[in-house]
Amino acid sequence: FASVLYCVLLLTSSWRACTGLPVPARSAEECADCRLLFKNLLLKVTELLDSDVLCFGIASDRMTVRSHAETVLACAPTRTQNSSCTMQRNSSFSESECLRNIRKDLAYYAAAVQSYLNSPLRSHEEEVSLLSPTLEIIQSLKKVCLSCSLPDEIFLDAAQMWGDDSFSNRQKMCKMMRGFHVRTITINRAMGYISSGDHRK
Repeated sequence: FASVLYCVLLLTSSWRACTGLPVPARSAEECADCRLLFKNLLLKVTELLDSDVLCFGIASDRMTVRSHAETVLACAPTRTQNSSCTMQRNSSFSESECLRNIRKDLAYYAAAVQSYLNSPLRSHEEEVSLLSPTLEIIQSLKKVCLSCSLPDEIFLDAAQMWGDDSFSNRQKMCKMMRGFHVRTITINRAMGYISSGDHRK
């Protein structure tokens, strides 16, 4: 039942920047692919951070979340009567608002990674090899699960963060990917909450 609900959610969700054209029906295989892609994204970002390539020589454990999406708040579950969770919301949960913010996050990080790969890199082959699979998963998620047009300013903001110094760029990317790791955990939890159907009870 949860997988059917998740599939229906992905088919019926909309965002104000999306076109009004009908969404083509997706097969059960495509819906299963979406669940797998979200899990794979988390695994790939975890692998990326476990590698010595991106964060080599960077002593700081700091992270940054540069996206302007409000995924944490938008995807927080509705507060239950006896819950002590501080991130639960008092208002009703909105699937479309949660998915809109997830789309915005993924679009931002995809644009940031793509523009980073076009900037000066310390070890071009290693960094491209490390980041490309993450970028491919994000692109697949956007195409298969979250297809919508997004405002150009998301891409412009992400493209303008890199300079000419490869160490400074890598330091920013390392911190950003640590933040993205936390965000992918949030996204996977949000998708689990949505597919559980608890917010409909």
